[in-house]
Amino acid sequence: MRRRSSLTSLLTAGALAATVLVTSQATGALDNAAPGAGDRAGTHASATPAASKRAARHWVNTWTSMPQLTEPHNMPPAPFTEEGLVMEDTTLRQTVRVTVGGDKVRLRFSNAFGGADLPITAASVAFPEDGRAGTDAIRPGTSRPLTFSGRPSALVPVGAQVVSDPVDMKVAAGANLAVTLYLADGQASNDITSHPGSRTTSHLLRGDHVAAEDLPGATATDHWYFLSGVETWSARSTRAVTVLGDSLTDGRGSTTNGNDRWTDQWFDRLQTRRGTARLAVLNQAAGGNRVLNDGLGPNVLARLDRDVLAQTGVESLIVFEGVNDIGTAAATEAAQKRVAADLIAAYEQIVTRAHAHGIEVHGATLLPFGGNEMYDDPAGYRERARQTVNEWIRTSGRFDSVIDFDRAVRDPADPGRLHPGLHDGDWLHLNPAGYGRLAAAVPARLFR
Repeated sequence: MRRRSSLTSLLTAGALAATVLVTSQATGALDNAAPGAGDRAGTHASATPAASKRAARHWVNTWTSMPQLTEPHNMPPAPFTEEGLVMEDTTLRQTVRVTVGGDKVRLRFSNAFGGADLPITAASVAFPEDGRAGTDAIRPGTSRPLTFSGRPSALVPVGAQVVSDPVDMKVAAGANLAVTLYLADGQASNDITSHPGSRTTSHLLRGDHVAAEDLPGATATDHWYFLSGVETWSARSTRAVTVLGDSLTDGRGSTTNGNDRWTDQWFDRLQTRRGTARLAVLNQAAGGNRVLNDGLGPNVLARLDRDVLAQTGVESLIVFEGVNDIGTAAATEAAQKRVAADLIAAYEQIVTRAHAHGIEVHGATLLPFGGNEMYDDPAGYRERARQTVNEWIRTSGRFDSVIDFDRAVRDPADPGRLHPGLHDGDWLHLNPAGYGRLAAAVPARLFR
């Protein structure tokens, strides 16, 4: 397995921090320092090599969601979407579960796919009531206003992102955060940035309620909008692993507000071992995503820089994607041979580009889809393509290691199908028990 030298690690972390500002994490206690003082301390410590805390702490991404162009059926519900205008005079509250913890947080908001500038009038971060995911209530006394370069509002240009100033906020590993936005003017477009597959409930209410402890009468929607990252000021030993994936990593079949995707369950396992308790898990997956071609969101080769290389503190990458490329290619022998060869070439590219940044790459085998109405073909061409790709992942030696998810969830009596008790009914996506099998299949030795 490739291991970076300490010098390479420091240079890579510095290059990433200089290239992109990102986001961080959540606990249960708040410092009494004023936000301005916290901002100055956080900025000074992270920007000045000679600062006393420089060797002890750094910024690490603790939560991410892959930005996407929002499809019509995933737009904010009425009355929050109008012709050419979204969320006018609207408060949006959404919760996210961070992975590793730290002393400060900063948040990233994306306008990557917006058709107009995104004007954020006000924003805050707090702890949700009882620490719950998907609630519209926050714990009294925990709300902290966000600022952007010292200003209470921000204008995010088309295609850009904005990062908040650091907030003094002690956040525990695995805690939920509540992030609230107010858009006085809304976004003047029906092209907006979101992550539809949140598996977490968000809340919309007319008027400015950024600091409100709850949002009575709010409209619920199971999508995230605009928020794309949380970053934490954490111990120098804290590091991150990013997962590139599709709906199987995005969590289709998992429990809404349950945080039981395989990445969540794997993080929970990591927390039980001292050697991996400081490993952040960054889920950069989207349902319908593909490696080679755009689908729901940009293809993996196009989004690798944004979703992996530019994320703070990333030392490892898991690639668990390709089944949608096989399943959407024609069910002919020629087409499936071509897509298998193209996927292998794409994996080579991903490994080469990640290694150039000192990032280890772990390849995960593709799961069976026998019995699925859309992807299973009678002649078995797609299954043969999957087997070709999996054989290369297992034996090529190009990945730093192999995670055999296929073996973990396939039916021993019929290896071309998922185990009957582990899928959600469509023979393609898993249920929480199936996702638990994936979490357990990641070898502990890989991330000590």
